[in-house]
Amino acid sequence: MSSAASTHPGLTAVSTMLTPIERLRVDAAGEGLYRALHRDSLEDVIRDLKERGAAAVVMSVSRCSREESSSRVASMVREFPRIPAVAILTELEPQTPQTVLSLGRSGVQTLIDVRQPAGWRELRNVLMADRATDIQRLALAQLTTDLAGVPSDCWRFFDTLFRCSPQVSTVRLLARRLDVLPSTLMSRFFRAQLPAPKRYLAMARLTRAASLFENPGLSVANVANHLDYSSPQSFGRHVRTVLRITAVEFRQRYDGEGMLHRFREELVLPFLPVLRTLTPLSGPPGWLPNPGPGTPSFATPRTD
Repeated sequence: MSSAASTHPGLTAVSTMLTPIERLRVDAAGEGLYRALHRDSLEDVIRDLKERGAAAVVMSVSRCSREESSSRVASMVREFPRIPAVAILTELEPQTPQTVLSLGRSGVQTLIDVRQPAGWRELRNVLMADRATDIQRLALAQLTTDLAGVPSDCWRFFDTLFRCSPQVSTVRLLARRLDVLPSTLMSRFFRAQLPAPKRYLAMARLTRAASLFENPGLSVANVANHLDYSSPQSFGRHVRTVLRITAVEFRQRYDGEGMLHRFREELVLPFLPVLRTLTPLSGPPGWLPNPGPGTPSFATPRTD
């Protein structure tokens, strides 16, 4: 793995198959924006997609013309349709036109000529124009419409559900991102008679999982690892607990849009009147009346 990958572990991972000179230039172009995982074969690139959550693939036209058959590239693109594959051109060789045509037939839709400085800027723009995944963009676009007019910190809760990293897997961690005590967050949803934040977080994570499963090359183990479950069995138990189906049935039944639809139908649309007045992070003084003598108080929900 390149030094760029190990030095900046928090950046978006991009798997590459490049010549030695191209590796140096791709590292320089992506400094501070992404980390390049430089590989020597397409099999290694596919392993990055499965096991390391690489968000894009950058291939050298020169390397593809010399070493990789179009059928292997086509297989990768077919198995990971949601992950962009970009080809870069750094030099013209006798076989370059045929290789470019072959890459196009294999499903590689983006070719960037980096022989001029503008090409490297274009590469940066293509890889980093929007770091959110397709399902994150779709979810936030839809929720922006659904939740028009809600208080700002109510929107921040939903925005964080889909923007936070996969490592945010519990209400405690979510509350830390939102700068609120877990007990406060739970209590405000409970008192508003809304589903628990734990339910919202679980369904948002499964929406991500369903989107990942749209890539046939990803196994249940791969998806569990991407979303920071402790094991495939843990992921399976989570699916069964939340949806009452197996992980295999979940994969067969839902894609990302399907799970997003269920998220909205179960957790957003039925509760719009309440959500339009909900302030779960900074409830103003007097947002709930103090219970009088003899008035039963609400129990504090668990925060796990």
